[in-house]
Amino acid sequence: MDSRFQNFETGHEAFRKIAFNKNKERFRKLVEEGQQPKALFIGCSDSRVMPAMITNSKPGDLFIVRNIGNFVAPFNPDADFHATASAIEYAVSILEVSDIIVCGHSHCGAIAALYKEIEPTQENIHTIKWLELGQEAKKVALLAHRESTTEVLHCYTEQMSVIYQLDNLLTYPAVRKRVEDGTLFLHGWHYNLEDGTIESYDDENFEFKPLSQK
Repeated sequence: MDSRFQNFETGHEAFRKIAFNKNKERFRKLVEEGQQPKALFIGCSDSRVMPAMITNSKPGDLFIVRNIGNFVAPFNPDADFHATASAIEYAVSILEVSDIIVCGHSHCGAIAALYKEIEPTQENIHTIKWLELGQEAKKVALLAHRESTTEVLHCYTEQMSVIYQLDNLLTYPAVRKRVEDGTLFLHGWHYNLEDGTIESYDDENFEFKPLSQK
């Protein structure tokens, strides 16, 4: 067995004996009373981004959806399979979360891939299609930072992509209705892998600002 996988087994044992026992009562209530998360967190599948860790959340606090690039496909009322869309609908209409967070991050592989020539094959057909959801952000970034460094260009694209995903959220009827009713609030975040800071999008001033002022 791969030693890296054995680390997961060891980690589970530590969780079961220490963390689970420490929070046994909370887990019991979550089973008996069901989940009532406050927020839907839409984040990237990147292994370096841990939603519960970066928000210091407890079990039951976040309903989490992760995909490549933290993208949100626009609402499409067909009968196909839509994993992220179904999670959005469930969180908003069944769990009735009060907040949705779309969290991008620095050094995002999906955003970097937008600037590469990738040959489509049968092995990446779904990935190529999915990356189309970042193309509008790329266009805006190139207009603003075509002459900037790659790091600046990619960071700006990551942030612009978050804004576009927030716009896509508003194409969902249940999301739009509750936002207009003032019972649901949308947040756009950008997490920095280097220093652990988060910037939040200010839609009144059209800029990202530190989430924490301390």
